[in-house]
Amino acid sequence: MALRAAGRRSLVDTVVEQLRAQLTEGEWQVGDRVPTEHALAEQLQVGRNTVREAVRVLVHAGMLRSRQGEGTFVVSTTDPSEVMRDVRRAGIRDVLELRIALEAEGARLAALRHGPADLRRMRAALESLEAFERDGERPAVGHHALHAAHDLEFHTAVVDAAHNAALTATYGWFSSSVRDSLVASLGDREVPSIVPADHRALVDAIASGDPAAAEAAARALLEAPKRAIEALLATG
Repeated sequence: MALRAAGRRSLVDTVVEQLRAQLTEGEWQVGDRVPTEHALAEQLQVGRNTVREAVRVLVHAGMLRSRQGEGTFVVSTTDPSEVMRDVRRAGIRDVLELRIALEAEGARLAALRHGPADLRRMRAALESLEAFERDGERPAVGHHALHAAHDLEFHTAVVDAAHNAALTATYGWFSSSVRDSLVASLGDREVPSIVPADHRALVDAIASGDPAAAEAAARALLEAPKRAIEALLATG
């Protein structure tokens, strides 16, 4: 099966995906020597440096091994990083399921018990989240962690507005898992991004004093990413 020619977009990533597909589809078996850099570069219509970087990625992933003076050989046709990706996604799903249980009830109670200070805090957190989204290009280092921190502050404000000490304490204990799952989701390009408009709908529902609407808004906000994760796990 011939390799498809790679385009100019994200060349290294494209070549990595094509070589990974060749491996997982059985084009090369464990122990086989893969074609030379020169041969792969010609087949893919890319530079040898691009092929070299792609091969390094797959060596690091544990699928290939380079032997000085002998070439590059297949050591696994299963990408461990893909397995770990599915494990991470399963963890994100589990966290989302518990978040729905806690945050939906928190939103319901917040609609009944919130005060002016609670709404100010939620709106301030939402404005910070929206401002972060509008900033455009930002340095990659720490970006996802900072994005997650803004989102977590909003959801914590919602839970705190329920004025239930046990719920607040439980969510506080759970918040590190929420933060970690948010960072993982933000780093996964196949998972839907955070939508500030959904968060605004939740604030509006709480402010209206309608507990059923607030609970529904909280569920809707989290059900969308949960469904996306479940779909990815089903096809993974």
